Amino acid sequence: MSGVTPARLGPLLGAPPVPQGSWDHEAVVVSAAALKAARGRPPRDAAEEIAERLCGQAGVAGVRIRPNAFLEIVLAVPGEIAREIVTAGSPGIPRIPLPGLPDLPRTWENPGFVVRFAHARAAAVLRWARDLGVPGESFRPEALDDPRDRAVLRVLAELPSRTAGREPAWEAYGERLALTYHDAHEHAPAVPAGDRPAEEVHTARFWLARAVQAVLRDLYGELPSKL
Repeated sequence: MSGVTPARLGPLLGAPPVPQGSWDHEAVVVSAAALKAARGRPPRDAAEEIAERLCGQAGVAGVRIRPNAFLEIVLAVPGEIAREIVTAGSPGIPRIPLPGLPDLPRTWENPGFVVRFAHARAAAVLRWARDLGVPGESFRPEALDDPRDRAVLRVLAELPSRTAGREPAWEAYGERLALTYHDAHEHAPAVPAGDRPAEEVHTARFWLARAVQAVLRDLYGELPSKL
């Protein structure tokens, strides 16, 4: 393990932090842990103590304290979230009945198509990676630094807090994850073009595809690998 994730921060904070912002340049998660830890003291004091502990954690790039004592925690390597999902899964996600999401019409307005097609695209990445010799090992999560890769990681980072929340809105979440992955698939290629050799970013996006595929399967069960 080379860094922290929202799931790994959960036990340290009492609850998983919630991702904030776009993550284009900075992967920020927010926690209200200091409000619960204050116990009659000024929440700012509790926030400063928690921030000091967190700054000693590998993978925490920084901690800021808001005026309301909420903590803004900056993840140094958000790509670690993909590794965590691939290796440990995404426990706590309920199953959404796929028959309730029709395959037709195959348009972007149909959530059933959007979800199925995203899974098929992720599965295609895994096939293409094998055919083109993209190495599946030697994953460097810091290679997932393109804004579109980080946008997918931003959605994946919601899993722990949604699982612990009262109104997780899983159907809307699944569609948003699918749409975000479509954008990454189209504009941040997961396999090398032409005769170019595979680079570490392609291995990283191979892992990202695996993570998206795993979450969609956890949400919907079996999904098509081709459309």
